[in-house]
Amino acid sequence: MSGAPEVRRHQDADVLVGDVASALLERLEAAQARGEVPHVGLTGGTIAEALHRELARRAPDSSVDWSRVVFWWGDERFVPAGSPDRNAGQAREALLVHVPVDPANVHEVPASDQVATAEDAAAAYDAALREHGAGSFEVMMLGIGPDGHCASLFPGHPALEVRDAVAVAVHDSPKPPPDRVSLTFEAIARSRSVWFIASGAGKAEAVAQALAEDGSVTETPARGARGEETVWWLDEDAASRL
Repeated sequence: MSGAPEVRRHQDADVLVGDVASALLERLEAAQARGEVPHVGLTGGTIAEALHRELARRAPDSSVDWSRVVFWWGDERFVPAGSPDRNAGQAREALLVHVPVDPANVHEVPASDQVATAEDAAAAYDAALREHGAGSFEVMMLGIGPDGHCASLFPGHPALEVRDAVAVAVHDSPKPPPDRVSLTFEAIARSRSVWFIASGAGKAEAVAQALAEDGSVTETPARGARGEETVWWLDEDAASRL
């Protein structure tokens, strides 16, 4: 488990996205220079989509071998494969179709038209990580909701208490769609670096609660997501209550 999280503040969302893109490309290049195949956890949301587009824009000028990067997701909505609500679909459109990935290295959570239940999807994703995972993620990128949730780990939900599992089904999500699959805190903890990326004043209170000296994971789940190191990438609006 990491020590205190590091906070990196940026003037605005555009600067934030540019700096995160630079840092991720550098991290992937360094891992590959060491002879490693880096595993990355992607997230969804507006700022993540902007980041994915910036990565695609910069990809031709980087030395990252995209065929030797393995992609996962921290969570996924349990909806049909073609739904615009799918984090994987957003990432494919913004990034993955624009860089020469190896399709075998892109591991999506099964969709609702591929398996019967969110529990089946979680079990399949758990099995895929155990079979194809590297034992740790180089970078796990997460967002934070205004309620303090991360991945699909919501305040007060049973998924917060799950142990000895990589992925868990989540029902009755307070934001639609109600059924989801999420990595557990234990899986997230197997990350060399956990990166929270947050933009906008609407995230400021949740960010402050997540980084406060006192508080509970039950009320603010983002407090429980840590890697060997944990970095909060914030624009000034999201950092305004720190």
